[in-house]
Formats: sequence, C-alpha cells, structure tokens
Amino acid sequence: MAAFLIVVHDERAEAHAVARATVDRLLADGHAVAMGEIDAQRIDRPGLATDLPGDRSWDLAVSIGGDGTMLRTVDLVSDHDVPVLGVNLGQLGYLVETEAADLDAAIERFLEGRHAIEERMRLSVRVERSGAVAAALNEAVLEKTAQGHTVRLAASVDGEHFATFTADGLIVATPTGSTAYALSARAPIVSPTHRALVLTPVAPHMLFDRSLVVEPEAVLRLEVRGWRPAALLLDGREGGVLEEGDAIVCGTSPHPARLVTFGRHSFLGILRSKFGLNDR
Repeated sequence: MAAFLIVVHDERAEAHAVARATVDRLLADGHAVAMGEIDAQRIDRPGLATDLPGDRSWDLAVSIGGDGTMLRTVDLVSDHDVPVLGVNLGQLGYLVETEAADLDAAIERFLEGRHAIEERMRLSVRVERSGAVAAALNEAVLEKTAQGHTVRLAASVDGEHFATFTADGLIVATPTGSTAYALSARAPIVSPTHRALVLTPVAPHMLFDRSLVVEPEAVLRLEVRGWRPAALLLDGREGGVLEEGDAIVCGTSPHPARLVTFGRHSFLGILRSKFGLNDR
C-alpha cells in the first residue's frame, strides 16, 4: 500500500469533488491519505488533516487544480524529494500532467511504475539580514512597493558586480519560471528541463533592458540601494520587505521538483496551444 498527500485548489468546487472521490477510492483500496487541515475541511474529510509542511515520507503528492496548486504542492513536498502528479482542471497548464477524468488510471500507472520522473530545478533564496532560506520553482522577485516609483537594485554574479538597475523590479527565474512572470517582462523562453538562472529587469529606466542567462551553479545577489524598499515575492508568495542595504542570495536548490509524467504532453505543444501557433 502507498501513502498519498492530496492538495486541492483553494476555491474550485470541481476540484473539491474530484479530490473527495479520489480520497475515498484510495482509502477503500487500503492506501494511506493525508491532507493539509484547510484542504481536508474543504472536502469534508477532517480526519485526514495533518500538519504541513512537515517531514513526511509520502509516495506521491497529487495536486488537483492547476499550475497555482502545483506550485503550492511542490513547495510543500520537494524538500523531501516526493514526486508530484498534477491534475488539470480547465485550461491547459505548463505544469499539470493529466486530466481529472484520467486521474484513477494515472495513479494506477504510477503504482505500477509505468511513469517517468521529470526533474525541474528550483531556486534556493536566502535573505541575508535574517538568514531565512526558502525555495521557489518559478522565480524570486524583488519589486517596488509604491506605485509611480522605481526601486534601485544592485545585481552581482559570483561576487562580481554586474549592474545597478533602476526598475520596477528584478526577476531571478528558473527555466520553468521562464514562462511565468519573466515571460511578461520579455525574458527568453527556456526549455523547462534545461538548467540555468535567468535574471530579468522589469520595466527598467535605463538603456540596458535585456535578460542575463547564467549557469545553474552561479550565485546571484540582489541588494536594495537607495531609500526605497523592495518587496520579495517567491512564486507569488510574500517574502517580506527589504530595506536599504538588505539583500537576497539566489542559487540552485539541492532539491529539484520531481514531476510525474507519462509522456502525454510536450513543452512545444503546450507553447503552440498557449500562443495560438497551431494554425500558423
């Protein structure tokens, strides 16, 4: 028997129904199932609630929702090398692997070993002043806190100063994150299994407005310069406000995201669909 963590979309009733049915089938088959307390309440299964995050040895985490739910699931389990199966509801996402109607078959294939694991690099982000360390699958962002103003951010690579940006913000993205926030800032689209770090300014007030792509072993340091503070966001989650002289240090996490795949979707196919390229 296997141990499953089920993570469900915050609001979508369809996701809650799929999660409820999946949980009941897994329990009936003798598997162990756990959920975060709020998720367990959402599907009326409070007895499955467990403290998250935590040191757990789940065999599989099932994310039922979309890319946002996948980001939350990856954040919960990837430090423990737990594989994640993404279940799509609605629009085709970059991270999800299977449709809700195929979930039972996908779990069966996983249990039988008829699957592959696709590793995606994650960022490790350390806030210098506090020493706090977090991870992100898509990106770390330092951005302005006040509308109508810019923020000054000094960027260095492996201890060598690169540039001080006057901009709305700076993005440090993984290849997976190249199709998230970085895409809107005109960063390059990078194949998600590639390994690299992409530094991209957001609306820079300076001549240099290009992304910088560096090797995955590089260490990027972003420091707030000037009196205007900057907000830290990790995959859209708030990470605090940095004042003048504060800095974050970004590198590659030793624990990649481990995504279950059955070879059903190609990255190029998803791009063609997202950008309407199939008829061109």
